[in-house]
Amino acid sequence: MHDDRSLVEQRLDRVLTERLRPAIYSHRVPLTVRAWTAPGEPVPFARARTADYEPVRSGDPWGPPWSTVWFHLTGEVPADWAGRRVEAVVDLGFEADRAGFQCEGLAYTPDGVPVKGLNPRNAWLPVAASARGGERVEYLVEAGANPLIGQPSGPTTLGERETAGSEPLYRLGRLDLAVLETEVWELVQDLEVLNGLMRELGLRDPRRFELVRALERALDAIDLHDVAGTAAAARKQLTEVLSRPANASAPRITATGHAHIDSAWLWPLRETMRKVARTTANVTALMAEHPDFTFAMSQAQQLAWLKSQQPALFAKVAERVATGQFVPVGGMWVESDTNLPGGEALARQFVHGKRFFLEEFGLETREVWLPDSFGYSAALPQLVRLSGSRWFLTQKISWNQVNRFPHHTFAWEGIDGTRVFTHFPPVDTYNSDLSGKELAHAAGNFAEKGHATRFLVPFGWGNGGGGPTREMIARAHRTADLEGSPRVGLGTPRQFFEAAEAEYPEPPVWVGELYLELHRGTYTSQARTKQGNRRSEHLLREAELWCATAAVAGLADYPYEALDRLWKTVLLHQFHDILPGSSIAWVHREAEATYAEIRAELEELIAGALRALAGEGDATVVFNAAPHATADGTPALGAAVATARPDPVPVRLTGTADGGHLLDNGLVRLTVDARGLVTSLVDLAADREVIPAGAAGNLLQLHADLPNAWDAWDIDSFYRNRHTDLTGVERLTAEVDAAGVATVSVVRHFGASRVTQRTSLRPGTGLVEFDTEVDWHEVEAILKVALPADVHTDRCACEIQFGHVYRPTHGNTSWDAAKFEIPAHRFVHVAEPGYGVAVVNDSTYGHDVTRATGVDGVATSTVVRLSLLRAPRYPDPRTDQGLHRFRYALVAGAAIGDAVREGYQLNLPPRRVPGGTGVAPLVTVDNPAVVVEAVKLADDRSGDLVVRLYESLGGRAAARLRTRFPATGAYHADLLERPLADAEPVTLDGADDGGSVALRLRPFQIVTLRLRR
Repeated sequence: MHDDRSLVEQRLDRVLTERLRPAIYSHRVPLTVRAWTAPGEPVPFARARTADYEPVRSGDPWGPPWSTVWFHLTGEVPADWAGRRVEAVVDLGFEADRAGFQCEGLAYTPDGVPVKGLNPRNAWLPVAASARGGERVEYLVEAGANPLIGQPSGPTTLGERETAGSEPLYRLGRLDLAVLETEVWELVQDLEVLNGLMRELGLRDPRRFELVRALERALDAIDLHDVAGTAAAARKQLTEVLSRPANASAPRITATGHAHIDSAWLWPLRETMRKVARTTANVTALMAEHPDFTFAMSQAQQLAWLKSQQPALFAKVAERVATGQFVPVGGMWVESDTNLPGGEALARQFVHGKRFFLEEFGLETREVWLPDSFGYSAALPQLVRLSGSRWFLTQKISWNQVNRFPHHTFAWEGIDGTRVFTHFPPVDTYNSDLSGKELAHAAGNFAEKGHATRFLVPFGWGNGGGGPTREMIARAHRTADLEGSPRVGLGTPRQFFEAAEAEYPEPPVWVGELYLELHRGTYTSQARTKQGNRRSEHLLREAELWCATAAVAGLADYPYEALDRLWKTVLLHQFHDILPGSSIAWVHREAEATYAEIRAELEELIAGALRALAGEGDATVVFNAAPHATADGTPALGAAVATARPDPVPVRLTGTADGGHLLDNGLVRLTVDARGLVTSLVDLAADREVIPAGAAGNLLQLHADLPNAWDAWDIDSFYRNRHTDLTGVERLTAEVDAAGVATVSVVRHFGASRVTQRTSLRPGTGLVEFDTEVDWHEVEAILKVALPADVHTDRCACEIQFGHVYRPTHGNTSWDAAKFEIPAHRFVHVAEPGYGVAVVNDSTYGHDVTRATGVDGVATSTVVRLSLLRAPRYPDPRTDQGLHRFRYALVAGAAIGDAVREGYQLNLPPRRVPGGTGVAPLVTVDNPAVVVEAVKLADDRSGDLVVRLYESLGGRAAARLRTRFPATGAYHADLLERPLADAEPVTLDGADDGGSVALRLRPFQIVTLRLRR
């Protein structure tokens, strides 16, 4: 049979473009338009309503970058439009196909009620479903002149208001009242659905030819000079092919409305707040017309913004939540990155997210919704379960550069053995438009064919694109039961997961992290943002611990409000384009200032609690917030009065013949050569050299770093092809300070940058400390520091939240080779049987760990490299320029437990304050494998103490937790501090001055205990 499809396609494309879509609106009359430019930042409606507006017309320029212009639209419906559907068509100067990445608007009624958003995909406002004629039309439109920055693109000055310029970005298009020709609109929807389906059917499929003939008949029925008058006749030619039911074997799609809104990215936080308002206005308006339409929205932070800034819109959302149409999902404060936040922070994402939905809507979210984060920590399944959630959804792993992930529906197993039912929508996008092409791709791509028949498709334009449109809903209705197409049903994520889990009760299992083979540069970009996060997380730990200790002692009130607010601010900045360093300059400048404010407030809270706890006196009280006792005996989570000690035996510092220095403290002997590099580290107790022969430690290495795309996001493997060892010396000095610490300092210049490296050895410890200050002015480069170890291993242990994962040090398979850049928290540990070495850090996340060939040609050593700085130019052309400081250390002879301990202690150094008394820890644990992660008062202000701890070594552990205060009861709690379902009862062995609880933990198990006082 001859295939006439291409001729029909060409004819249909032209008719749709040139005749049908333009005919959707008829009888246009222009609106009267006046404008007012708001000074500075956005203003509330009340201010805009009383402003002085000036006349403007189509074609006039408006909107310098990041400015806000208010447009006052007025008009009158002509009398002869009576009985017709009338809309205002508002073109702010949109560029096609860039919804969410250019100018946007939110329309208000004259009394300040938000109506709906305006963007290129949704440029109409309601006037009358059936006009009377003569109605007065009036709207105020708040328009944001957001620059079209692009994605990805080259360097741009548009990412910061001060450098973006002042010339207008946009010109007004047409702003009219018009009649919506309903029958023409419906015909366009019919044709688009059938055209999309026809193009996806196979060459031998009879259904394809039926559609070709039907489309031909419909086109023949249209009078191109009277489209509105002949649209109904054309639609009749399609009735039969649109009514043919789907095959019994057709897959079932749950189509869930969605509008992924990055909480910051190519726009600042304040613009996200407005994007949320525009989108929620759109979807709540759609719900009024389409009772079967459901919309899923994650990120409690965004709804919290809506509540505070647009209470009328928030009330509409709450009404639709009650009817089941507006569905909060995700259960997290934001859609956070999951590689970089610390363990307690990731737990608090669930605490604050789920609690917001419970308190505002009475809704317990069950599905964790992270479609766009850059890889997923193996700690997540346990946290998902402990938060009271059941399911997990993402699609980002479909972006893998090399390896196709083998499943779309599976059980994901975390480091502790917890499994969670997981789904990757096979449509491979979270912004589907429900086109025939996307539905066919999803059906053909679904990896579980033959085992399962159901999958989910999130549909709607994201990032301020307005979410779902009425056109998308029309497609869903037409494909609900259509031959040749998957069955599409509008529904909620919960409806999908319940049906999918019931259909596929024993899915395949994926064990360990979901590593994204892309965006590896996000472990390093924007170092100040990452350092601000790391420091804030540890300061919050200290503030909660010491404020709880002071409150239990009756010395101070617990600062519930301040800690709640500070936690939420830190959690917001863990959003997956802020903490990973992939936002515009404006976002990271604000983040740096915010972290400084957080630090100042937390330091004040900590200082106040420590003053109260230390009491009066002239002694020095040493406070230790780390979960392990210090070398000088200060207890974990407590304080001790510093006692007079003999002067420390200083580290012996001597010169070497080649101009270097030898440092010896009786535990290790360290050689720093004339280049300022570590060429020998002898573990004297083990009688073992740690540095491989011919290698050098603390070696800075500079690579060119120009990825193929996505500058701030990506590091491509070819960056490793060439590098420069930075060994030039401007100045080399050595000294022993009053505390007996020996330090060798070296100053280097390279390119336009300058670096000072300090290598230090303290008395009584085998820890070699490095302090590196960089004045960084390179472009499109990455700076790494190498720490080689004479350890033979094919894997490395990398700390993640509440434990660690092992990753390969080789590239045996494509999956192994893809992990050429990896994230880690406070430590990386490499070991062979009987001996290990740890590298700990205070603010670095990006690493690579490789096997090295020695001078004898045998690969028996390992090189750990920390990624210190990058210099991408997009989206922030000045990423990381300026001064930075990094602290890291090499721990010789370290077991995993040593790595855990030293990682905490580097990030939680003791505090010394004047006073007169030590402080007993509120709780102690007698097994060093069991780490206390958080000590705080319960959020419900009951006065109960909450202790979160975990097994840190990857083995089973028995431990006894003792309290230093009277406790009347205890129970296992979930992350939200509620009794944990199905948990074993807790036996509290009481005493007047405290009590104890016996615990048995499985590998990497997290336990939250709530202790009643």
